[in-house]
Amino acid sequence: MPTTIKGPAIFLAQFAGDAAPFNSLPAITKWAAELGYKGVQIPTWDGRLFDLKKAATSKAYCDEVQGICADAGVEITELSTHLQGQLVAVHPAYDAQFDGFAPAEVHNNPKARQEWAVDQMKLGAKASQNLGLTASVSFTGALAFPYLYPWPQRPAGLIEEAFAELGRRWKPILDAYDDAGVDVGYEIHPGEDVFDGATFEMFLDAVGDHKRCNINYDPSHFLLQQMDYLAFIDIYHERIKAFHVKDAEFNPDGRQGVYSGYQGWVQRAGRFRSLGDGQVDFSGIFSKLTAYNYDSWAVLEWECCLKHPEDGAAEGAPFIQNHIIRVTEKAFDDFAGGTTDVKVLRKMMGI
Repeated sequence: MPTTIKGPAIFLAQFAGDAAPFNSLPAITKWAAELGYKGVQIPTWDGRLFDLKKAATSKAYCDEVQGICADAGVEITELSTHLQGQLVAVHPAYDAQFDGFAPAEVHNNPKARQEWAVDQMKLGAKASQNLGLTASVSFTGALAFPYLYPWPQRPAGLIEEAFAELGRRWKPILDAYDDAGVDVGYEIHPGEDVFDGATFEMFLDAVGDHKRCNINYDPSHFLLQQMDYLAFIDIYHERIKAFHVKDAEFNPDGRQGVYSGYQGWVQRAGRFRSLGDGQVDFSGIFSKLTAYNYDSWAVLEWECCLKHPEDGAAEGAPFIQNHIIRVTEKAFDDFAGGTTDVKVLRKMMGI
């Protein structure tokens, strides 16, 4: 029997800031609830909202966090460790850019930065467990992404070794999440080594088909790659444990296509948009996820190159609510049915 998807919920990362009501968990959860959200996804790296280390070591602190959310009228959907997961595997080309995701004491020290990231991920497992959560969301990081295009010709074995190393780094982390009873839903995303279904399968193989290696489904990244994001659900629905509701549009022309010509976001052929302003078929997505019995949260991730974030947030809650399908408890043609009688059934078949 299909299950009604939970929501609407909102990922707080893009809204957190130094000004009220975005600078504390009590204030931002109250703001979210007033907009109609029932759940919040918490970025674990933002100390204004959440103390990850404290959550991993103190059940009392987690009870306090849950109480703050409950007082506002929302639940915690998942913890996000996107930035820390990104740092589990960093190609040297991106060292300078990604140092900003880590504390200053590990800057210019890739080994120390990675060790910090791994520790953060394991803290995320314990914090999720202490909060009673069964899923989290993250990134895989990347060692091979600079070699995405097969020119210059890649040396034989380069990609295989990159995924083998990715697997070696993530397997102990996934084991820690298994011990905590928590799934990791990886956001499949360009810039990560896992950016489509084929690369997810390679990663899954590298971690030994680990049961905690799962997917945070975000159709916006698939639309910008011109993938069939509905067929993706058909193929991988058993591994989809989280859902970012994010819109996008792709408008190629005579000057640019999928790669978008190094242009800024407003000038790109592929752009992220607020919900309802892009081209993603959310009716199809919610229908498929419901049919496959996805029973977790629909979480707004707001990213738009044009619209103000507060307008995007205000419009997002009713948009998601209007797409959630309250599942029926009976078949539409029950009125035309009858009682089951084996004799009648056999008579109908002439036997």
